[in-house]
Amino acid sequence: MHSPLLSVLIPAKDEAGNLPSLLDEISLALADIDHEVIVVDDASTDGTWEFLTRRAAEDDRLRPLRHAASAGQSTSVWQAAWAARGEWLATLDGDGQNDPADLPQAFERARRGDVTLVAGHRTNRRDDWLKRVSSKVANRVRAALLKDATPDTGCGLKVIRRSAFLSLPYFDHMHRFLPALIRAQGGVCVSVPVNHRPRGAGRSHYGLNNRLWVGLVDMVGVMWLRRRSRLPAAINVQTPTTAEPASAGEESLP
Repeated sequence: MHSPLLSVLIPAKDEAGNLPSLLDEISLALADIDHEVIVVDDASTDGTWEFLTRRAAEDDRLRPLRHAASAGQSTSVWQAAWAARGEWLATLDGDGQNDPADLPQAFERARRGDVTLVAGHRTNRRDDWLKRVSSKVANRVRAALLKDATPDTGCGLKVIRRSAFLSLPYFDHMHRFLPALIRAQGGVCVSVPVNHRPRGAGRSHYGLNNRLWVGLVDMVGVMWLRRRSRLPAAINVQTPTTAEPASAGEESLP
């Protein structure tokens, strides 16, 4: 079974209008990087799964997965991470607003070895006013309470070593708090500016209720997790010493 260097994880719900061009852009951006793409269809009803199965028959780097019932973005990413074969993971939203052209730079930054997570920072948001305002409020509150030193945790473009991601506690909406969870375990996060684009087709599945208010409730849970964490914990390992050979006339113990 082939193990690529990078696995690109994409949660998608009713994104049949955006996935064709998004997958084309990923192939172009990562042409020089050994990679696979795992798209999790979160119980779409618009033909997303039909498109993915057709595309996978022509592209062996694409591995589509599907939920029979919608399970959400975090569950989609978490299950894709467990199914991934790459040493590194990159995440992108399925709506095409993240630019795959930013992946090589983010991946190269992650591979320097001095950080655990590279998070995209959308410096020029291309969303409507409601999403911009709710994200700004949530980011300010989160930064004040969690002190995760990350200006834009909601950006879908992130790069992380697979082993580090799989060590994190799983819960619904965890994808919004990856920097705080990483830092709670002694990891290092860095943000890099990335492009942001208007949604090409379909509509957003997030609004004020399931973006801002739910995020504030989840933040309390993450604060509890951070408070209860004792990682990293220093540990000493006893190094076995080589026994001296028995002197003449002595019998070695078994």
